[in-house]
Amino acid sequence: MNVIISNASDRPIYEQIYTQIKGAILRGECKEGDPLPSIRALAKELRISVITTKRAFDDLERDGFIYSVQGKGSFVAVKNRELLREEYLRQAEGKLSEAISLARSGGVTDEELSEMFSYLLKGE
Repeated sequence: MNVIISNASDRPIYEQIYTQIKGAILRGECKEGDPLPSIRALAKELRISVITTKRAFDDLERDGFIYSVQGKGSFVAVKNRELLREEYLRQAEGKLSEAISLARSGGVTDEELSEMFSYLLKGE
């Protein structure tokens, strides 16, 4: 697994780790049962605090993306289809909200947005 952090980002480091690992799981790059790097090894590789890495792993476990076995490490959890569906819906809703805000700031009407959305759906 290749996690890249940026000190220039406005997002906290633990959140960058969380997002990248979650993304790899959602994209299927990490399969169910695959081991993740240990918290200590990842912290050492990224040259960050173990506490920071642990927070990312704790959040991933809380949200059902990974599970931990004491003395063995952390592993990709069995994918709950409803959890994945909810995650995709949440991400799509966020992107649509951004698009609506952008369109409104440019003076695009609701009717134009609706027409554009219908057109894009048909094009898929």
